[in-house]
Amino acid sequence: MRKPPKQAFPKRSNYITRSGYDELERELRYLWKEERPRVTQAVSEAAALGDRSENAEYIYGKKRLREIDRRVRFLTKRLEQVNIVYPKPEQAGKVFFGARVEVEDEEGNTFNYQVVGPDEFDVKNGKISIDSPFARAMLGKQVDDEFEFKNAEGEALFFINAIIYDAS
Repeated sequence: MRKPPKQAFPKRSNYITRSGYDELERELRYLWKEERPRVTQAVSEAAALGDRSENAEYIYGKKRLREIDRRVRFLTKRLEQVNIVYPKPEQAGKVFFGARVEVEDEEGNTFNYQVVGPDEFDVKNGKISIDSPFARAMLGKQVDDEFEFKNAEGEALFFINAIIYDAS
């Protein structure tokens, strides 16, 4: 029996927080209602100047319009696919989607993360994707639980200090 071929990229979860959904909607609205009309106007003005083959404003504007259109198509399709997940009362005390978690490493350093969907992760701001190995290692854990995480340097031990869910 043949095994199915491995996917080059793992499938992304279709989960998103309410704030993440609102952010994607704002971006779509901005691109469609503000950015695209502004760039379209700039391209029209550049085209009116004559020779388009050497007109940098025209060439750049057309390229920017393609980028905007590509992002608008992606956002429109993605917003139809995602499921907004609201925390449930029975999740309290355990790490699940949407949780804000304070973890501590073996040296006593603390880190704060929120488990979010792949469309809204931002590691610099402490938002990690539910699809990430670190988030997967935390799922289902409670305060004072410890978990191991394997990274490039080897295995690291972490402790969960606090779990908070935003009010929805």
